[in-house]
Parts: sequence; C-alpha cells; structure tokens
Amino acid sequence: MNKKEFLQYISTSEESGKTLFAPILMHFIARYAGGNYARFASDYRFLVEANLRALDDFDMDMVGLISDPYRETSAFGARIEFIPEGVPRCLNYVITTESDIRILGRPDVYKCERTLDRILGAELLAKRVNGKVPVFGWIEGPMAEACDLAGIEQFMVMTMMDPDNANILLDKCLLMAKDFARAQIEAGCDIIGIGDAICSQVDPETYSIFVKERHRELISFIHQCGAMVKLHICGDITHLLPSINDLVIDIFDLDWQVDPLKAFEIMGEEVIRCGNIDPRFVKDKGEDEIITACKLVCKKERGKRFILSAGCEIIVTTPVQNLMAMRTASI
Repeated sequence: MNKKEFLQYISTSEESGKTLFAPILMHFIARYAGGNYARFASDYRFLVEANLRALDDFDMDMVGLISDPYRETSAFGARIEFIPEGVPRCLNYVITTESDIRILGRPDVYKCERTLDRILGAELLAKRVNGKVPVFGWIEGPMAEACDLAGIEQFMVMTMMDPDNANILLDKCLLMAKDFARAQIEAGCDIIGIGDAICSQVDPETYSIFVKERHRELISFIHQCGAMVKLHICGDITHLLPSINDLVIDIFDLDWQVDPLKAFEIMGEEVIRCGNIDPRFVKDKGEDEIITACKLVCKKERGKRFILSAGCEIIVTTPVQNLMAMRTASI
C-alpha cells in the first residue's frame, strides 16, 4: 500500500464516520494469543499469528512486526536473553571503548538470526494479510541504536565529550537502519516504523546536531524504497516539534504528554498523527470512561488525518474489553 492508497484508505474511513484504529501491540497480544513475550520476540511465526488474531478480533487497521529494541543490537554482536514475561534483555554493551566504534562492522541483516527473523515475519505477514490492511515493519532510529550499543549514559556523555566518535557510531547505526528498512520493505512492508525514543530526553540543539539530518536521510531513503514512514518517539516531545516538522514524516506517533492540537498546528495537515490516549488510562479505567474519552478525541480530530491509538504500547495487563472499548469508540 503506497502513500496515495493509504491516504485514500483514511479518506474512505472518514467518509464512513470511522476513525482508523492502530494501537501498538506487543506483550498484550503475545499473551492474548496464548503465548509469552519470549516466544513473540524470538519466533516470527508466532508474532505473525498474534498480530493476525488482533487484526480479526479487534478490527485493526494496521498490523506490524514491532517486538523489542534489540534486533539490530543482536546483529551487531550483543548477547540477548529472552524473558518469558518481559522484554528481551541485552546482556552486554557492544561499545565499551573508542576502538570498539572504529572496528564495528556492517552486519548482513539476512545472515543475523534476529534481523532475519523479522524479515521472514514481514514476508509471512504481508502474504497472510494480502493487502487487506497495511503492514508496518520496525527499525531502531540511529540515536536509540547507539544507546543500545553503548548504554544511554555512556552515549550521552560521548555526545558532549567525544562528538567525533559519537558521530561515527551514529553513522554506522544509520547504515544498519537503512539496510534493515530496505529488507523489510522488499519483504512486503508498506510502512516502516522508526523508534527513537531517547530523543525525547535531549534538547532541540542536541537533536539538531546529532539526529535531525540523520532522520531526514533515513526517511528519504525509506520513501525512495517505496514505503511510508511512521516516526515513534515516546514521551513529551513538544520541545522537538519545531525541529521535526520539516522531515516529511507520513505518520507521527504522539504520546499522551503531547497536545494533539499543538502538534497539528506545528506539523501541518499533511502529517497523519497517531495517538494519544494514556496507556495507563486504557488499563485502569472502565469501558464507559474509555469510550467517552476516545469518542471525544475522535470528534476533535474529525476531518483531520488521524489514527486512534494509545500514546505508546498497550500494557500487557489491560483488560481485553478495554481495548475493545477503544475500537468501539472509533466507529
């Protein structure tokens, strides 16, 4: 599904009075489908089946391959431990010295187990969906991946004390992001999600110096490969909106701390905003409260390009009826 087709998809939904519904689902659907997080993150067949079940049972408007942040990190050489009821755990930092950055290679995403697993998942999911809804793949953004490789604190210090090596590492992470994005697009993904959550923790100057032009290059590359881009930065990124607004993003995830109207004013009407109900609200409140809140959001967004979602991942312990209530509110 190309951008023109996706915009038509949104327009058709608006004409029917329906708001598109595409929450981020990982641990929740792993458990819902009768498995656990370890199986979901390590076996593309189960990841696909869990997403297909969510597609059918919750009437989803998008299905994806997001599972955890350590696919690329594993390909770079990190050891990963799968946790039955938790996010996979990275057991070691690949980057601990300056020389580690210099010798860091460019992994072959088709030969590394965890990146290949997602590529195979993209092939299978695209085949099973057969154009019914868009399929989105997932990559780590350059700053997120640099932090996965070196540690958050260590990399942030590097940007201040050793910017040359920070830039070298970011460039290598950017190459990996491009390779992994292209492989997933060629396997059948219509959209590539870029997860760069750590950016919410930096100031606009740091973002502009180290990340912005790499985001621009990555987004342009994905577009050239024929897919759309979904940018996901968890947390309050209100301070970054003026820096991000010219990156030609197709879909922009908004966490619950960001005012959707302010984002609309800054990002413009062409960007499809996705969000921004607090995941804790979806987990803790009753069905009636959820329906009322989500209906209000949908009403405010009527006529704009918008997808209803929680601000971030649906929490694993969310009652099934609460997620269903979100969907009910969007129709």
